[in-house]
Amino acid sequence: MFSISKLLGHDEKFYDLLEASAQQADSSVHQLIDLLAKVEQGKPLESVAAFAESRREDKRITQELTEQLSKTFITPLEREDIQGLAAALYKIPKTVEKIGERVLICPEDLHGLSFKKQVELLDQAAETVLAMVKALRTGMDIGTAREMNDKLQTIEGNADKLELELLHDLYHGDYEAKQMIFLRDLYELLEKVVDRCRDAGNIILQVALKYA
Repeated sequence: MFSISKLLGHDEKFYDLLEASAQQADSSVHQLIDLLAKVEQGKPLESVAAFAESRREDKRITQELTEQLSKTFITPLEREDIQGLAAALYKIPKTVEKIGERVLICPEDLHGLSFKKQVELLDQAAETVLAMVKALRTGMDIGTAREMNDKLQTIEGNADKLELELLHDLYHGDYEAKQMIFLRDLYELLEKVVDRCRDAGNIILQVALKYA
């Protein structure tokens, strides 16, 4: 049967796919949180298969979004906004997978270290992005969009400060050269995940402003 709602771009598939992508990003962050908790507790670590699966699933979702864009004449959001947000969301599990890979390379260099602060910031950032993406479906008002994006900006700023504190401790502490390089790389990647979340939030804010 002919559907006028689809012709007018009200088909929900784009929102479904964007939410699925944001959910994969959030899931990958929680997998990383679990991995870091095991490191702190000295528990044996498994492979990065779960991280790779989240990244592959997000890539599949992104590809499906691209295919749907090529088939749909009118979309609920502008094409470049859908593509930009999908690309930003995909970078979250992609970066998380890199962290998992590095942790498994040399987990013994992380013994005795606490990642509590990083975990809190990662969790807050991923959950905020997921909430913002879900709010797109019903039409997020500018006030809510700015409030949530401001929260992301604050989280990102706190992540920057934390990284500087950790690097200060690293360069002034008693670490071997190998461990120093390993930890510096890890700290930078952890902060980059928050950056990826902020980037996605910025796109969502621009969408909200555009459709206000």
